[in-house]
Amino acid sequence: MPERTIMIVEDDREIRSLLADFLTREGYATVCAEDGAEMDRALINTRPDLIVLDLMLPGEDGLSICRRLRAQGGLPILMLTAKADDVDRIVGLEIGADDYLPKPFNPRELLARIRAVLRRSDGNGTSSTSRRLAFGALVADLDGRSLAGGNASAVELTSAEFDLLACFLQRPKRVLSRDQLLDWTRGRTADPFDRTIDVSVSRLRKKLAAADPQAAISIKTVRNGGYLFVADVHSV
Repeated sequence: MPERTIMIVEDDREIRSLLADFLTREGYATVCAEDGAEMDRALINTRPDLIVLDLMLPGEDGLSICRRLRAQGGLPILMLTAKADDVDRIVGLEIGADDYLPKPFNPRELLARIRAVLRRSDGNGTSSTSRRLAFGALVADLDGRSLAGGNASAVELTSAEFDLLACFLQRPKRVLSRDQLLDWTRGRTADPFDRTIDVSVSRLRKKLAAADPQAAISIKTVRNGGYLFVADVHSV
């Protein structure tokens, strides 16, 4: 597999240097920037596989940068911040971050999360045949990690949102708990107080509604249970 490139956008020089050295030792190429402006200049010549983005930056803050990057495409983003407040985490996920890690953090946990996000965003399927599932007017390609149809030729989903949709499509008409969804989409043991699945479901519903209003109501909330995907799903 070609070397993967991680861009680190962090204004603390020591943290930036430590992260770059650590990720380089783990086999990644790294590109560093201390703020949004330097990141923009670096992106002219570099297309990273993932951006590690600090929330508290001089000038344009991380949330604004994340929102801007997400509007430009599906580049995976892992946010770092000194703020561990649930509100900050939820806001970051709402505007498109794929994962979120508060400071201080263990570099090994960061590495595990980077690998998990890259796995989720990797569009190379392992099956020799494409897995395409249709529901309503939409068709999801699980190997190509794309969603199309309805009122849009393509529906832009983050890697985390697509993982969530894939969970529903592969387990239709079954009540799926938040713990199950967290485990399947995040690759880690669920925190009983983690509400990020609710945020992701809300964002997924909005994007589905824009493409096909009927698809949005396919995800039903089950009181004290989790979520249920009620649409008929079939292979195409």
